[in-house]
Amino acid sequence: MRIPQFIDIEFADTGEMRFPTAMAWSLEDGSMKTVVIAPDDNWLPDDPESLDVDLRYLEEQGVPLIELVRDLNEDLSDKTVFVDGIDPDEGLVDLIFDALAMPVPFELATIDNLVKRLSAAEIEDWRREVLFTHGLDPQLPESGVYALLMLARDEGIIPEDYQPDDL
Repeated sequence: MRIPQFIDIEFADTGEMRFPTAMAWSLEDGSMKTVVIAPDDNWLPDDPESLDVDLRYLEEQGVPLIELVRDLNEDLSDKTVFVDGIDPDEGLVDLIFDALAMPVPFELATIDNLVKRLSAAEIEDWRREVLFTHGLDPQLPESGVYALLMLARDEGIIPEDYQPDDL
């Protein structure tokens, strides 16, 4: 059985624009990849000190965009990938691919397109409960993907015995 794939992106907000800083996505087998993202120079404000993230950490530990795009192409091409619908994920994905003048090879859809019996508010309440119950940091993208995988499992979309790797 193919497991739906999910993505979550954390970002910095400069006031003028947002740019991605970390990303997690699940694979068809339910495993997960997580990366810190090295920012494109065009994303940075004139005054980097105004950022609410450690720019030096992102530059030193972040994956270059070309590597990130290659991995996303390999893992998600021609698929529908689900997001929680809370963050500006679509705009952030566009920003990543636009930086390299490449088209996005997958489609994003919100989780309510997969879990149809729950309202967006019920899905968000459920997601928060999963994060709290498992002691997960809501600021980490892998926590967001984990919560979406658990929702899909609890809704019977993926096998009941599925257990994602512990975070």
